[in-house]
Amino acid sequence: MPIISTEDHYLTVLNLFTTDTPQHQDQLLTEMGKIVDSAAYEGWISSTVHAGQDTPGTANLIQWRSGEDLQKRYAGEEFKHRTLPVFREITTDIRLLQNEIVFSRTRGGQPRVEVSPERDDYTVIEVHRVAQGDQDELVKALGEGQDWLAAVPGYRSHSVFKGLRAMFVEGAFAVVYSQWDSKDSYDAYQQAPAAARSAARRAGEERIARLHTGCDANTYRVVHTRAAGQ
Repeated sequence: MPIISTEDHYLTVLNLFTTDTPQHQDQLLTEMGKIVDSAAYEGWISSTVHAGQDTPGTANLIQWRSGEDLQKRYAGEEFKHRTLPVFREITTDIRLLQNEIVFSRTRGGQPRVEVSPERDDYTVIEVHRVAQGDQDELVKALGEGQDWLAAVPGYRSHSVFKGLRAMFVEGAFAVVYSQWDSKDSYDAYQQAPAAARSAARRAGEERIARLHTGCDANTYRVVHTRAAGQ
């Protein structure tokens, strides 16, 4: 199964697609599944497809050996003249984010996070926009600054991606990829009144609010994965 870890030094690509109906989400999942199951690109390591829960859409977490390998994929005729046009027909928004993994930790303190459809994780992906000069500080606040999460019921893991470059996105960004026991546990965490939040949580949230310029999020279930050689 794919592993999110700072130790592997892969280029981690997160392709996020939103759409307007569950039917279009099903079409997206079908098209993405075809691409993943036939992938044989030089330098491609793995792809893991996620189905949107709160909002129709998909996410594909892709590991590449290097940026050069990814650019060969983007420059190919198949990507430019078949893949992108098909996705544009059934999506309302496309973001192709290239990232470096800078933080990953499980509830038990392990630095390697497993991602698999065989797990029952309720997954949350947040994309934080930030001024270029504040990106490193925001990344630190989102990762090391969130130690208090280990005490939150239902929390399983979180990982932080530092945005390197992107297609169809302007400016600097950082991504938080977190796993939870269930929708109920995540909703309880989100909806906790201010008085019930720890001092560390309040301080961390205030720090993040000062640094980022906005945040978009959706929730997902992992539905399919494949690695090179399978």
